[in-house]
Amino acid sequence: MSDLEIRPAERGDLPAIVAMLADDPLGAQRESPDDLTPYNAAFDRLAPDPNQHLVVAVRAGKVVGTLQLTVIPGLSRRGTTRSIIEGVRIHAEERGSGLGTRLIEWAVEESRTQGCRLVQLTSDVTRTDAHRFYERLGFEPSHVGFKLSL
Repeated sequence: MSDLEIRPAERGDLPAIVAMLADDPLGAQRESPDDLTPYNAAFDRLAPDPNQHLVVAVRAGKVVGTLQLTVIPGLSRRGTTRSIIEGVRIHAEERGSGLGTRLIEWAVEESRTQGCRLVQLTSDVTRTDAHRFYERLGFEPSHVGFKLSL
């Protein structure tokens, strides 16, 4: 993995990021790679926020992975700061290469650097392979999640 760079995402990375977000059955239903307008607006909100870390993994000049790490200061758990890992995607050609592990390790280490005492993530109930992957990395299923679409 020495030829891999993990760096903050740039606006020019959005087409590759959105393509990876859309490259599975769930993402294909939720994402719109042909219209980057909402993604550009989201990037404009994320980029200046010091608690948002949208990163890409780059190999040989090509974006091959991404994730978003959000740092959340809080009062619960004795004022614990936590982080949430979201939008983890690996390019189809890189799956199984160890890149996903490397990205999650980066996120956990960055969470420590940011003073977090807890790292959280959610995964759709249908992504059973992802659940096994996260458990191998030490994450434990601990909560039931709820969402309300607005």
